[in-house]
Amino acid sequence: MHPKSKNIESKQSKPSNPPRRQFTRQRRNLTDGERRQYARMASLHLIKLQQRLPPRARIGLYYDGFGELPTQPLLTWCEHLGYLPYLPVVGSLGRDDKGNVDKRLRFVPIYHSKLVNLPTRIHSLGMKQNHSRRLLWARELDVIICPLVAVDLNGNRMGMGGGFYDTTLGKSYQAGSKKTVKNWLVL
Repeated sequence: MHPKSKNIESKQSKPSNPPRRQFTRQRRNLTDGERRQYARMASLHLIKLQQRLPPRARIGLYYDGFGELPTQPLLTWCEHLGYLPYLPVVGSLGRDDKGNVDKRLRFVPIYHSKLVNLPTRIHSLGMKQNHSRRLLWARELDVIICPLVAVDLNGNRMGMGGGFYDTTLGKSYQAGSKKTVKNWLVL
């Protein structure tokens, strides 16, 4: 057998996963109406989450800016039930000993009822974020609702590829935090 034909056979026998950019493109192609409709459908699952949360729970949200489902309904839900909403901050810890950006997210409280009223700036990855308040670690939150590009049938999350949520949740778990409920919605 020729070496190239063996390589071709092994490529053909592996199941292919659609690339992240294909899912990202599909998500960005949703109309505003479709995005709102999917947000309403996803919000139906919040009732189950609500049953597990303490009063004044600290809820980590995300700032939609790359085609995710709108964050504002989640903020409104938090406000309606007396939960304390937080947004992630990237790069607040500077660089690690190897010169790489520390990927652990920290979270800033939201003191406005409308996301459009938040004072924000754009960080190097293009996301809006707010630096104006005391930052919390993920382990200090009761739940984190994080965005994702896709999810498989086993519930495995595919994010945007930066590894920030995976690193943050992994480090929180390693630090012994059993408190934070990992709640991933396809948003």
